[in-house]
Amino acid sequence: MNIKTAIANLDEVITKIEGARLRLSHHHIVKLIGVSKYSSAQDVEKLYEAGQRAYGENKVQDLRDKKLALDEHPLEWHFIGSLQKNKINNLIDAKPTLFHSLDSIELANELNKKLEVKNTTMKCLLQVNAAKEDTKSGVNPLEAVSIYKTIIDTCPNIKLLGIMSIGAHSEDRKVIKRSFKDTKTIFDELAPLGAKYCSMGMSSDFELAIECGSNMIRVGSALFKD
Repeated sequence: MNIKTAIANLDEVITKIEGARLRLSHHHIVKLIGVSKYSSAQDVEKLYEAGQRAYGENKVQDLRDKKLALDEHPLEWHFIGSLQKNKINNLIDAKPTLFHSLDSIELANELNKKLEVKNTTMKCLLQVNAAKEDTKSGVNPLEAVSIYKTIIDTCPNIKLLGIMSIGAHSEDRKVIKRSFKDTKTIFDELAPLGAKYCSMGMSSDFELAIECGSNMIRVGSALFKD
């Protein structure tokens, strides 16, 4: 990807974000995470030159490698993939800006233990399976608020900043919209507890997600297309 393409891709995505944001509210702010998991460090650098600063990886090793390769740039690195318990220490050492996919109380307990040992903290989002699909990770939406509160109370080294969900896997926009609306309802209940981010929406559905209240989106293919 050359710089011209990077600028065109970023402009196109930002124009769509602006349109969706204004349809919801003139005061709504949306944070864009560029999903770089299928892209090279060189492509990330081109998007950086175009103005994009935050990137998401779904493999711990890839996050560490790209972070190291692009160390001279002031980038945010987000971890957006499923975390296996045997990779927890590696993720802690990689120091992500935000871990989006904390998907169970068991993982939270294990992560907290290892953060305590290393005398550090990690900012996280609780992943909610708002679509209630077997193929998706995340806590049951009916239990999300109580699990969120439990993590706050029992895992002091985890700093919860909100929730993340993936839209329903459906051709029916009403079904996708319902999964986003359900996530936003949970987020609104958690806002008094310090929840800042309602992370939902990807390349195929981020405009709808923003219209439903998302303030953080994860966009890969629309940003990194040639």
